[in-house]
Amino acid sequence: MNFSLIVFGIVALYLINSIKILTEYERGVIFRLGRLLPRPKGPGIILVFRPIDRIVRIPLRVETLEVPSQDVVTRDNVTVKVSAVVFFRVLDPAKAVVEVKHYVHATSQLAQTRLRSVLGEADLDELLSEREKLNARLQSTLDEQTGTWGIKVQAVEVKHVDLPEQMIRAIARQAEAERERRAKIIHADGENQAAAKLTQAAEMLSSQPASITLRYLQTLTEIGAEKNTTVVLPLPVDLFRGLSGWADAQQGGNSSNTT
Repeated sequence: MNFSLIVFGIVALYLINSIKILTEYERGVIFRLGRLLPRPKGPGIILVFRPIDRIVRIPLRVETLEVPSQDVVTRDNVTVKVSAVVFFRVLDPAKAVVEVKHYVHATSQLAQTRLRSVLGEADLDELLSEREKLNARLQSTLDEQTGTWGIKVQAVEVKHVDLPEQMIRAIARQAEAERERRAKIIHADGENQAAAKLTQAAEMLSSQPASITLRYLQTLTEIGAEKNTTVVLPLPVDLFRGLSGWADAQQGGNSSNTT
């Protein structure tokens, strides 16, 4: 009787120890006598009969992998330090266990090498201004390799680009020169538009000689409103034209008398 109770207690403890609980985001890859079972188990309560069975827990949530800073030589021979972050998740737990050892470490090493190779094919300007394009290339390149491991790379983001001090100063000078160029173009465009408007105004005023005198009087009103001591006396343009005509006539008469 005592022996039966002992056997029953051992069996009960073994069954209790065989009970495993997997959460919603976990799957259990079971090896029975060294052979992989066709389908992972979970979530919920499962039975793992040791030492016949061995379980490997694989999380299915998105994992964040930070790629340490890498020395990258761009296509235009500029050395920069680039760090990135990789977001991935396991789609096939069995492949993540069987096809690769330590899939997180393998993904990290692959991300470091692909980061140097992909960014090394880009110019510095492309690296600074076309992050989205390079991120898509990195994601596609990594996903092509990790797909055989049962891992899906969802996104790759270049987090930080550390430039040399000389390159920072050169970029600052380039940006300053570009701003000066735009300022000169805008100023020249404004002068061109002002000249066109002045030409148009001169044509309108020349069509009506009296309007020039009215414009003179308006200018005098604006000057007088500023309470200054300067007195401006406008001379009509027609007066100069009359004097010029009279001088020409006198010169022509003198020439005929001499003859």
